[in-house]
Amino acid sequence: MARLRSFLYFLFLTVTVIPYAFACVLWAPLPLHLRYKLTVGWPRLAIWGAKVFCGIRWQVKGWENLPDGPAVLLSKHQSAWETLFFPAYMPREVCFVYKKELHMVPFFGWGLALLRMIAIDRAKGRDAFDQVVKQGQVRLDEGRWPLLFPEGTRVPPGKTARFKMGGALLASRTGAVVIPVAHNAGECWRRNAFVKYPGMVTLSIGPAIESKGISPEELNQKVQDWIEGEMRRLNPERYAQH
Repeated sequence: MARLRSFLYFLFLTVTVIPYAFACVLWAPLPLHLRYKLTVGWPRLAIWGAKVFCGIRWQVKGWENLPDGPAVLLSKHQSAWETLFFPAYMPREVCFVYKKELHMVPFFGWGLALLRMIAIDRAKGRDAFDQVVKQGQVRLDEGRWPLLFPEGTRVPPGKTARFKMGGALLASRTGAVVIPVAHNAGECWRRNAFVKYPGMVTLSIGPAIESKGISPEELNQKVQDWIEGEMRRLNPERYAQH
């Protein structure tokens, strides 16, 4: 049954993303704020479809921790679900940090390119981080929230990868607070898996962590401590053997 429901969901995504991509091209001349609002209609549709077709429900803890001001969001990364959820439901526009090559992906990449997020050229090596800081400051000045996944890649439930310094350094350089986010989306939507499973995704938003007055290394450690601690509260059974 899960395989059939997942197949129907795949068809739903395919059928809706193509016309949406062409619509993104048509409304490209509109101001960025309107383009963003229209374009994230598809991620919202995808989250709705995941609930209808696959039974993936969701709840959020800690909405009150989101500030009314500049912030860098640093989140656990387990699946594609959260990459759809964040732009669809955050109260401010979020800006992912991603490799520029994604703009070449048909349909999805086209819409992404029009949202003026933080696209970096990884071929530039160390200069890539300077691109993140430069673009990140501009996005913050625009009232948008840069969003990074410190582990850099999707990590299976119960596992932890090294937290990279990029997000903490961006916050330290710009003076923005960090909002740590934990979730267990990987329980329902596993990495690179076609089949999705019904269940409740809990996304937990932590208290703001000040970047001023502490080193980027200390900031990064505070973020990791909160996220990993919260993961053990969300799914203690995953960590029982550790």
